[in-house]
Amino acid sequence: MNRTLKIYIFFLFVLLAGVIYIDAVRPKPVDWTPSYNLKDKIPYGLAIFDEQAPSLLPNNKINKISQTIYEHFEPLYDYDTLVDDYKVKGTVMHICDNYLIDDQSSKELFYFVGHGNTAFLSVENLPKIFTDSLNLKTDSQFDYKNKIDCWLINKGLGSKKYDLHQGGSSFYFSSIDTLHTTVLGYQGNDHEKKINFIKVPYRDGAFYIHLQPVAFTNYHLLKDDHAQYLAALMAYMPKGTIYWMIKEQNGLIQEGSPFQYILSQPALTWAWYLFLLGMILFIIFNAKRRQRIIPIIKPLPNTTVDFTKTIGNLYYQEGDHQNLIDKKIIYFLERIRNEYLIETTLLDENFIKKLHAKTGKDIKDIEHLIYLINFQRRSYQQSIESDLIEINNAIEKIIN
Repeated sequence: MNRTLKIYIFFLFVLLAGVIYIDAVRPKPVDWTPSYNLKDKIPYGLAIFDEQAPSLLPNNKINKISQTIYEHFEPLYDYDTLVDDYKVKGTVMHICDNYLIDDQSSKELFYFVGHGNTAFLSVENLPKIFTDSLNLKTDSQFDYKNKIDCWLINKGLGSKKYDLHQGGSSFYFSSIDTLHTTVLGYQGNDHEKKINFIKVPYRDGAFYIHLQPVAFTNYHLLKDDHAQYLAALMAYMPKGTIYWMIKEQNGLIQEGSPFQYILSQPALTWAWYLFLLGMILFIIFNAKRRQRIIPIIKPLPNTTVDFTKTIGNLYYQEGDHQNLIDKKIIYFLERIRNEYLIETTLLDENFIKKLHAKTGKDIKDIEHLIYLINFQRRSYQQSIESDLIEINNAIEKIIN
């Protein structure tokens, strides 16, 4: 791990620790999410109702069902007797802002109620199977001017009105089967009232349907005397076993993404986002391919040049000037043939003109050099040091 990466990790760790500390010491904002979760202590959770349910329903046994209605009750239907019936009796209770029971379970719920049982539903809306089967219609109205008073018809339970506008539902029953449906409660204001709580018989059983589930939440159980309204609602609950359907409310069974808990906690959420940011920065700064330093390899020395110098020094020290002159001439003519592609068999005027044209050297220097070469070829005298120097200087003027 290089030094730069260590610095990045250090600053990321300091930033993460700082964010966690700031989040830990700052006041936690109120979460107004309508969770209807049995474990949530936020305003619209059901933790208090879950805790107080045994005292609110002293004559009932409460069973919290973590399966769907179909999964729980279908095996309890007795197909073996002459009179088909369920092996258990009681009331199904479902409390949530949205009706979350699946279609197959809704059908099973109608079978269960139809065999002499009860269902108590406190939801803001109803699926089509209820409105069609029970001859109901619901609607919503948003002109309550920040006030939704809810009250019950039964004077024995009190006639006080309770303002549930904080988180309250605007849904109401716009149409009911007046021959069979019993109105139990209203909501509204001084100018108008709407039905929000009814009892609907279905075959041998009955549905209790309430459209203000916010009355069950922590906020309204702790606000003023709203708990009295909930206690009056629970008075309609038939005695016996209550099957509280909680699976789809994320109550006892946590379902969904494994990051659900992380994202539900602000400190862990920030830690997760910072981790992702750190990984992105790491990828950006380390995206380029890193290559180790390539060592510099010195080229092998040209020993041919050293060898030539050594041989030249040997001839020079021996005083064999004629041999050196001959080799100089041979080297010069070989170079002319290779570089300029000029035939060197006959060193005449034609050769001089071609060499002058291709090299651009002074023609007098070329003529002088050719003269010296021809002279050395024809001479029978032993050359001296001055002759070697003269012909070497003449050659260098042409090839340099």
